[in-house]
Amino acid sequence: MAPKFPDSVEELRAAGNESFRNGQYAEASALYGRALRVLQAQGSSDPEEESVLYSNRAACHLKDGNCRDCIKDCTSALALVPFSIKPLLRRASAYEALEKYPMAYVDYKTVLQIDDNVTSAVEGINRMTRALMDSLGPEWRLKLPSIPLVPVSAQKRWNSLPSENHKEMAKSKSKETTATTNRVPSAGDVEKARVLKEEGNELVKKGNHKKAIEKYSESLLCSNLESATYSNRALCYLVLKQYTEAVKDCTEALKLDGKNVKAFYRRAQAHKALKDYKSSFADISNLLQIEPRNGPAQKLRQEVKQNLH
Repeated sequence: MAPKFPDSVEELRAAGNESFRNGQYAEASALYGRALRVLQAQGSSDPEEESVLYSNRAACHLKDGNCRDCIKDCTSALALVPFSIKPLLRRASAYEALEKYPMAYVDYKTVLQIDDNVTSAVEGINRMTRALMDSLGPEWRLKLPSIPLVPVSAQKRWNSLPSENHKEMAKSKSKETTATTNRVPSAGDVEKARVLKEEGNELVKKGNHKKAIEKYSESLLCSNLESATYSNRALCYLVLKQYTEAVKDCTEALKLDGKNVKAFYRRAQAHKALKDYKSSFADISNLLQIEPRNGPAQKLRQEVKQNLH
């Protein structure tokens, strides 16, 4: 007996969700598209369901790097249910990937008017602020499109949603910005990641550490399995005196490669700058077990040792 194919809107959406979870984004996109056609053919007005389907399909486009169609679907979703957080975040991510930083800034800012605890939006605003200062100069705020004022009704609607929605959106790294957390990157993803990492390396050579961080971050969105990308980004954070971020990246690097000497050394430097001399000394000791004649590490150990006494 042939398998029964889903034909109702609910079944098609559920099948799309399953395909999405399995990393089959093109298939999921097609299922959401079919659900939209069925819904529209029924002629029944269900703007919330239609909005969710557009937003879900937008997530597929974003995963596949099809940013323009992602923006188009998010805009359709928001026309049906204005000020919905997921399509706003997805559209912001797509604008950011296309380097349309003013538009991305507006969407991230709109999200924070609805809920200022959405960490991915806070991080997005920080990235966009740096990018806009670099590209438009100190008067960048004057060159932004107008930021819509979120009505109280939209905030109330968000607050009335189940707490699971809030937990999902408030994760330190949202699913929109950590595309590879729960799936194995494809060969194409790995190649994209390698190219972006090399672009980051070139920017480091030119002393442009802020831009390099952006490239390394994009690389990690494609594939987060490369230890060196984390330790390279950690170097940039060290130069910019963002020591806590440097520690985090070195820790991620060492999870992937326990013998990454640069990660041990850079984390030791960051711990020293944070006056955590005990952790710094432990990292240098681990490094010197791998490379006993590492001159910079021996010198750093002497400096840290003086602060331990």
